[in-house]
Amino acid sequence: MKNTPLQKWGGAAAIYEALAYIMGMVGFIMVVNISEITDPLQKVAAIAANQGLLSLLQLGVYILWGGMLVVLSLALHERLRGESSALVRTATAFGLIWAGLVMASGMIYSVGMEKVVTLNANDPALAATVWLTIESVANAIGGDVEIVGGVWVLLLSAAALRNGGLPRAFSFFGLLVGAAGAITLVPALAEAGAMAFGVTQIIWFAWLGIALLSSRPQPQAGKAKVYVAPTA
Repeated sequence: MKNTPLQKWGGAAAIYEALAYIMGMVGFIMVVNISEITDPLQKVAAIAANQGLLSLLQLGVYILWGGMLVVLSLALHERLRGESSALVRTATAFGLIWAGLVMASGMIYSVGMEKVVTLNANDPALAATVWLTIESVANAIGGDVEIVGGVWVLLLSAAALRNGGLPRAFSFFGLLVGAAGAITLVPALAEAGAMAFGVTQIIWFAWLGIALLSSRPQPQAGKAKVYVAPTA
């Protein structure tokens, strides 16, 4: 299999995913960390004061990120021979579902911010109440539980180890990354799992992007070239 244009686009998408994670961590934690504000009225006031920046972050870190994940999922489907592997087809389905959830979360957040900022001008208490609902829905869909993303990485890693297509060291690392996402389903481990998943995903996406951009698929596991002696 040649390193097709889709592989190159997938590599570029993976690099973007890694950079978007970094942008999100810097923007949502170091620049505008509204998640640490516990008072609903103060949180809505902070949203109103930083609406423009928060909208840009939502666009880059959620909406565009989800779109890039669609490209990457299709590139990996091609690279891991999804037409002949049920495991890869299942992984692709989880990747596309994850992309849709992340994009939906970003759009709910962005539209919700606009509505809440408008309400806040006349009724801050109502705006705070509405925001609690919007924030809960957006977080539930796109971030607090990373089970869908974790399963996607686990399935891709298992498929690559079985069929080839990606470096084995990368695939073993992917099993750890996917496990970190999967354990966010357990409430007691959700925060630690989400943090581990986010940090390791930066490495995972960057490594994947480099692999897709710079090399051809790894040979399928268990297959070797057979030497045929020339006939007289």
